[in-house]
Amino acid sequence: MSIDVLALRLNAERNAALAAAGYTVRAISQYPSREAAMRDAGENVRAVLTNGRGGLTAAEMALLPKLELIVTVGAGYEAVDVAEARKRGIAVAHSPGTNATAVADSAMMLLLASVRHIRAADRHVQAGQWQDQWRVNTQILFGKKLGLIGLGNIGGGIANRAARGFDMQVGYFTRNAVAGSPYRHFKNLIDLARWADYLVSAAPGGAATRHLINAEVLAALGPKGYVVNVGRGTAVDTQALLDALREKRIAGAGLDVLEGEPALPPLLPELLKFDNVVITPHCAARAPESTLAATELIINNLNAHFAGKPLLTPVPFKG
Repeated sequence: MSIDVLALRLNAERNAALAAAGYTVRAISQYPSREAAMRDAGENVRAVLTNGRGGLTAAEMALLPKLELIVTVGAGYEAVDVAEARKRGIAVAHSPGTNATAVADSAMMLLLASVRHIRAADRHVQAGQWQDQWRVNTQILFGKKLGLIGLGNIGGGIANRAARGFDMQVGYFTRNAVAGSPYRHFKNLIDLARWADYLVSAAPGGAATRHLINAEVLAALGPKGYVVNVGRGTAVDTQALLDALREKRIAGAGLDVLEGEPALPPLLPELLKFDNVVITPHCAARAPESTLAATELIINNLNAHFAGKPLLTPVPFKG
């Protein structure tokens, strides 16, 4: 018998793969709202696909009495009420590492683009000007100090690219040192920012990481420093970043994520006024390879659960 899956995050390729694996997919896009989808499908749905930001609330779980499994399509799960899921006996899985390669690539792209002022250079050429009119001298990355917030799959990938590709010294901030890591661990983020030439955040979302990069951290990074964010938009205090940019207390930024998502971020127009800021629309993770890897892991987790086997990548229940 086919198993009903409610997909809050879905694309055509994933839909086809789930159907081929024997699942009946109900896409939220077929309904006027999330609540309408859950009320209509509630008596049949046994699994929900969502993402870290979209999550699944306790009230939504209450509308799905047969729900057994929640799977997030990326590593994040901050908006899933994991405690409520545990109370209801609902398993929760996520998809770590499936997009890490693409995000790490994008982090280095944003760092290079911001440090080397690619946006300003492109505008210069678009305006019909060339070498003799270009008056900007930009830093090099090679041999500089890179500070990372987070050293998971994405942070580790960035560190590897920086150390091996650009001969950079790498330091990182995490709650605890990562066993076996060759990189320097900092227990204090201010100390890391003061040490680093460039600060890159691959931090997950949630209350614990909100505004990790604040005015104090930006001040420690200093007027020659650049900040890059490919983790969650909430990790950076956007107003503090704007203030630092206006007052030239940092040199620039490369951002794939911003506060206020998934709607158009409210402070985006202000950030776009700066030629030394490069912004992409939360697309760092998007690559055919990422989609394929995530879909395979999602299906493997679904298959394992409904076969009575352990999940491949369960979300840890804390407490």
